[in-house]
Amino acid sequence: MGMTTVAGVAAVDVGAFAFAGGWLRPDALTPARFVDRFEHVYGRHDGFRRNHAKGLSASGTFQSNGAGTAVCKATVFKAGTVPVIGRFSLSGGLPDQPDKPDTVRGLALLFLPPGGQQWRTAMVNIPVFVDSTPQGFYERLLATKPVPETGKPDPQLMAAFMDRHPESAAAMKIINQSPPSSGFANSTFHGLNAFHFTNDTGATAPVRWVAVPLQNGQPTGAPPSAQNDYLFDALIDAVARGPLSWRLLLTIGGPEDPTNDATKRWPDSRPTIDAGTITINAVQTEAAGNARDINFDPTVLPDGIVVSDDPLLSARSAVYARSFTRRAAEAKRPSEVNVAQVRDER
Repeated sequence: MGMTTVAGVAAVDVGAFAFAGGWLRPDALTPARFVDRFEHVYGRHDGFRRNHAKGLSASGTFQSNGAGTAVCKATVFKAGTVPVIGRFSLSGGLPDQPDKPDTVRGLALLFLPPGGQQWRTAMVNIPVFVDSTPQGFYERLLATKPVPETGKPDPQLMAAFMDRHPESAAAMKIINQSPPSSGFANSTFHGLNAFHFTNDTGATAPVRWVAVPLQNGQPTGAPPSAQNDYLFDALIDAVARGPLSWRLLLTIGGPEDPTNDATKRWPDSRPTIDAGTITINAVQTEAAGNARDINFDPTVLPDGIVVSDDPLLSARSAVYARSFTRRAAEAKRPSEVNVAQVRDER
């Protein structure tokens, strides 16, 4: 796995977690310290997200088939079609990093059902997260910082991190069994964290979700002549040829399935519900007025969905907020990925 895989595995927002976790010490993790570490590892890039900095805005729809109402009373799961705003991205804090096949890919979505209640989710193309706690992710960022002599992480620091965090070593084995697909269009995107869903009868169940592509593709490495933005260029070309779609599958956990540890998979035997189809029919260069300025806080939830006891959720929320506040006050530079330029070159 590349450095960007282990360093930027997810856009982790850390907000109230320092208080919720009772870490009120002089050296306690805070949202500011977490964002500072991203800047320490990747450098400061004004106007960009501190993680998943390189991205492309998108828009489309979610067509619910109504099956999701069996487990959730949220309006978004009632039969019908609602608009979505999305963002494709690569993990890491470098907005101009070259595309690589093993860099974790992200798909963030904002669902806009009628009534004003939003659902925001940030998914990635790996089946589990590599850390079970905010502290573990914070330590990983430093362990994976490239050293100037080699441009790669210090192997001793990385080995020491894995020794301290056997749960991360186990998660990496799972991730390595799922090689990445050839691009964004045929990537499967996982929600990773567990949430609690409640239906109209008041029944509650733990749920995770995944977006499974309806486009075909085989796992492959980067082409020999890969350009700096080849993954995004291919996505732009694909959408220009026609809409891209993913099935939204809800997995219902059992009483023994962990809801507080995103490094652990739930058994494949757990029941799933096909809740409908996510369709992306346009992509846009990041600019004012599109996904560039949206905070995809995964704790922004509609009635019928609440957070679980996973400590990463409050962490993600708080750090996303701090990152958003910083970049909102900074001058914006042009996005590395320019849709018009790609189309002009064809």
